[in-house]
Amino acid sequence: MGPHPAVAAIRLAVRRVLHDVLTDHAPERAPGHTPGVPSRAPLVLVACSGGADSMALASALAFEAPKLGVRAGGVTVDHGLQSGSDLRADEVVLRLTELGLAPAESVAVTVGREGGPEAAARDARYAALDATAERHGATAVLLGHTRDDQAETVLLGLARGSGTRSLSGMAAVSGGPGADRRYRRPFLHLDRQTARKACMVQSLPVWDDPHNADPAYTRSRLRHEGLPALEKALGKGVVEALARTAQLSRDDADALDAWAGRAEASVRDAAGLLECAKLYALPPAVRRRILRRAAIEAGAPAGSLFARHIEEIDRLITGWRGQGAINLPGKVVAQRQGGRLVIRQG
Repeated sequence: MGPHPAVAAIRLAVRRVLHDVLTDHAPERAPGHTPGVPSRAPLVLVACSGGADSMALASALAFEAPKLGVRAGGVTVDHGLQSGSDLRADEVVLRLTELGLAPAESVAVTVGREGGPEAAARDARYAALDATAERHGATAVLLGHTRDDQAETVLLGLARGSGTRSLSGMAAVSGGPGADRRYRRPFLHLDRQTARKACMVQSLPVWDDPHNADPAYTRSRLRHEGLPALEKALGKGVVEALARTAQLSRDDADALDAWAGRAEASVRDAAGLLECAKLYALPPAVRRRILRRAAIEAGAPAGSLFARHIEEIDRLITGWRGQGAINLPGKVVAQRQGGRLVIRQG
């Protein structure tokens, strides 16, 4: 008798991702590699909070990795936002170790305030995961985001009016500095209940973060109030439709990003400054992508640069009335000078 359908689904998702990781890093296992030597096998880490999604992911990784000659480890991030969070982190490390994952460790971080509590915690978490992956030489880090998480992300992007890229939600493959394919999300096509069911039938203990039910957090309100209200009004299938919207939006955003990348050189003068007349001639979606990229290159934090900022810069091109400089996050200033758009640290 085979595994429970929920367990089979999560294992299949992880198996596919591990195959992709091995394909992406095939040169590492080419000439000079000795089959069966663990030290040369690629290391894949799972980021585990102890919740149902990430525990199901850790279990599936522990099961599938040895069959493919992959080393499997785990890391949990202690955000220090709750009393006893260090003890919870130690418990997660113990569970990862019991699953056979090595290395298995916790990393404590200090959460700042920039961008709000949720964004600050996310930034601290990814910085810790990046550092841990670098320290261990990990090939990839698996994240337990599900289709439900994707639907929530799309709705949050829609509410913020952040454009097509925001509506594209989370990518199945993304990266950190110098590692553009580090993060893998095997569960984006699986719902949250599948992961929880997989934990239950395997008797895996899970920890439910109280922040996930705290109405003080936007995502929590969306999860427990917003999405249920949408499903009541529109019927079942909202989550699946939003996840599908994310993929369609990602395809569109990728195409427009590529167009903007090709067009950017043609709108700069010999000194590298952006020429307003040439920018004006571009389609708005392409022009605004060039403006956003220029602002980020000047030092504006991508996570703090919203659609309204880009619209203000765009008006220097499309609605020029002699207006003054535009102040952007990161102490970056954008202004029009002699037919050129200058974006720099103020």
